[in-house]
Amino acid sequence: MTTRMAWRRARAPEPGASRSMREDVLAGLRAAPKTLSPKYFYDATGAELFEAITRLPEYYPTRTELAILRTHARDIAERVGPNVALIEYGSGAAIKARLILDALESPAAYVPVDISSEQLARVASERRREYPGLRVLPVCADYTTRLTLPDLPAGSRKVAFFPGSTIGNFHPAEATAFLKRVRTAIGPGGAMILGVDRRKDPQVLHDAYNDRAGVTAAFNRNALVHLNRELGATFDLTHFAHRAFFSDAESRIEMHLEALVTHTVTVGGTPVSFERGETIHTESSYKYDAARLEAVVGPAGFAVREWWTDERSWFWVVLLEGLAHA
Repeated sequence: MTTRMAWRRARAPEPGASRSMREDVLAGLRAAPKTLSPKYFYDATGAELFEAITRLPEYYPTRTELAILRTHARDIAERVGPNVALIEYGSGAAIKARLILDALESPAAYVPVDISSEQLARVASERRREYPGLRVLPVCADYTTRLTLPDLPAGSRKVAFFPGSTIGNFHPAEATAFLKRVRTAIGPGGAMILGVDRRKDPQVLHDAYNDRAGVTAAFNRNALVHLNRELGATFDLTHFAHRAFFSDAESRIEMHLEALVTHTVTVGGTPVSFERGETIHTESSYKYDAARLEAVVGPAGFAVREWWTDERSWFWVVLLEGLAHA
């Protein structure tokens, strides 16, 4: 059987497929324009594809942020202080967390939070081996929703860690709402270490999301693979093309899947029609300057206390602390 025919064949939903997932997906696909949450990129294959993206020559954010963290990890550790419970939102492979954990004085705990249970279990096991005296308390959850933290060592300072410029995947109002939830979770006296992608030459941005190897395109289409498996959807990947471009007015990269032919698919048994040229907006990645960032963090009850950047001023790692009046 050819690959195309395999994708055309409807598959039964896997046991445990969530009704809320079906409702969420259909709500997005019935909207105008059609949308799909970026969280559906991240099954086990999607997590592997994203790690591959971070190693591409065109994709600068990961290596640039890593360089900032390697240079300033000690400064960051001094600012947040000892006895920290480091809570990493969207931990992935948790490579960057190592740099912070290595620099911290007497870290109390590490709490990786991720939606991919397979990768989370692997990361937790690795960190326990690498830091035998550290409490590692993984949480498998959608970090974009209200998060319940495990019991943490008494007296530890909760410090959220959200690297990778993932804050840019939220619309600014959604970013503020997310940061409010983080501030509630870390409580009074908590802090947040945040990775932020900066505005820059649009060509640099275009190349980062349209790599020559096609890995980002595969990552984008993998959301459809995920839906085929989990919801019994009938997406044919050959009917959709990866599109990514920078919108200067919105200060964001937009990632879409464009229908190449007019056709209908079913999602959880419900038909969804596509016209040729119609797109599913799968991801936005906002790029910030100082004013835009402060406009997002301030209403969430945070202030930027420190800014660390690279030699090209392409990326920030910032330290947020709660405002006293918030």
